[in-house]
Amino acid sequence: MLTFAPTVTSSLFRLLAYVFLQIIPSRLIRFAIPAFYATYLLATWLFPVPPPRAPNEKNKGVPARRPNPLATLLLSLPTQSRALTAANVLINTLLFAAVLDFAASPFFDTANDLVFTRVGAVYPDSVKVVARYPDHSALRVLYREVATEPWKDGPDLHLTPDSDWAATARIDNLWPSTPYEYVLATANRTVLPSPAAPIPFRTAPDPRLHTAGSFRFVASSCTVPNFPYRGPHHRRSIHGFDLLADYLAANDTVPTEFMLFLGDFIYADVPFYVGDDEEAYRRLYRRNYQSPSYRRVYERLPVFHAYDDHEFIDNYAGNSADPPPFGNGAAAYDVYAGSANPDPLAPGASYYAFAHGAAAFFVLDTRRYRAGPTPEGDGTMLGAAQLEALEGWLNEVNETAAFKVVVSSVPLTELFTYDAKIDTWAAYPVEKARVLRALQNVKGAVVISGDRHQFAAVEFAPGTGRERVVEVSTSPLSMFYIPLVSGIERATADAVEGVDGAQVPRERVLEYISRGNAKWSAFEVDTRDAARPVMRVETVIDGVPAYHMEIEGMPLRAPAAGLGALVSVNVRGLFDRVGLGPRRWF
Repeated sequence: MLTFAPTVTSSLFRLLAYVFLQIIPSRLIRFAIPAFYATYLLATWLFPVPPPRAPNEKNKGVPARRPNPLATLLLSLPTQSRALTAANVLINTLLFAAVLDFAASPFFDTANDLVFTRVGAVYPDSVKVVARYPDHSALRVLYREVATEPWKDGPDLHLTPDSDWAATARIDNLWPSTPYEYVLATANRTVLPSPAAPIPFRTAPDPRLHTAGSFRFVASSCTVPNFPYRGPHHRRSIHGFDLLADYLAANDTVPTEFMLFLGDFIYADVPFYVGDDEEAYRRLYRRNYQSPSYRRVYERLPVFHAYDDHEFIDNYAGNSADPPPFGNGAAAYDVYAGSANPDPLAPGASYYAFAHGAAAFFVLDTRRYRAGPTPEGDGTMLGAAQLEALEGWLNEVNETAAFKVVVSSVPLTELFTYDAKIDTWAAYPVEKARVLRALQNVKGAVVISGDRHQFAAVEFAPGTGRERVVEVSTSPLSMFYIPLVSGIERATADAVEGVDGAQVPRERVLEYISRGNAKWSAFEVDTRDAARPVMRVETVIDGVPAYHMEIEGMPLRAPAAGLGALVSVNVRGLFDRVGLGPRRWF
């Protein structure tokens, strides 16, 4: 029986390696893999297959059975063939090398030579840009309306080693709903070789002008380079971003204006924790920005970020005290993501609000202020100040925005199962009920979330005198999912009175899809019929559209005259020449 010890240990090793590299890079099996590999090598050396017995009267003339070479290699069957034994050792060694490559790359792939720039927050009259250019202490942004005029001097970027050679600046005095482009240059206006082409962007519409039309944005969360593992030559590939870039290129009839990345942009603790060190966190951001896959997206599309737990450590809860590793994790996040976001609603905070056309957005911080769950369910996720800011924002935009979009890194619904019961809004029922009441007091409220590595569209029944709320939860963009396992309940057991008087579940699933390593949702906001604004949702799984739905918004009032409608292109040029920029008109 001992001759089968290599077979058993090899089979277990291969199974765990496959799970780790292709299904889920779980911390639970990271130490089992090297243990089984070492045990397999030891068993192969200690328990070789004995030579065949000498023929006797019973088996004389019966030819010896030779194992099938393919079966021997696939199942690591015992064999006297040195070639097949060596081949099995080689196969397992290559598998172990792949595991080491995937696990070690976050530590050794420093991406110190990263050069990049991208657009962050987009306003009607300005945008934020972030850039990294090692060994250049001062850069200048040059910008212009797309291919219509010479380059204009924009803001200067001051880069230092302390900021990891990265900085964020704001280009001001822009016109609403106008396409621009920019490049990076030295202080004497010499254009630098990177980026290879000017970075395009379009300013947001004039908020006072509800012009009929449509725009699109996309949302997702959770990404790890080279997962599922595709070999050492793909260390910096992020397959979900490649699929998203292809989708954006093929679906440009309705302009995609920005991306909402809902957290877990880096995984500081998968498969191993990088440590509470600012440079370790920065290294993970550099690695993602160095990815040619992500570059295809951020060089054509503004990206707005929220953080979740893995930007710090699994299931992080700050309790308004910023315990480690928040300080170092947040410092790296601010350099590469947070500083380019729309301005926060409180000094030093990370939650923010912005508007684009007929949609208003509030992006929550669900980690920094959350307390631990309590048996009574009365703990806070948002903290008092953020919760009041959210309620005030809903009152402010109620009459002006067709859609009020609340962005939460974790789902609002309590229907997700397993650890979602303690890590999402399900663990904070009292505060969740307060948030939901505020959302159901306005028409056109939509919740967008990520985190669960699954897709779900969930309806919160309005009850008497209230409005319907829909949540769209989409993830991962490029990470694991668990096949053959359902992670959601279809409806709550309790019910409320529906609009027709019938009892309906308080929360119910409209659609649920667990499969897919790459998921995102595209949201088209269409206000061509002001009396019936529509948000069309298209969810894409592994590059293929898998679900569609429509959400009706609040009817829009007749628009006021806006700057973009009153000022012609020729007059803009005249105003620019005499120094009357658009900022003076807002």
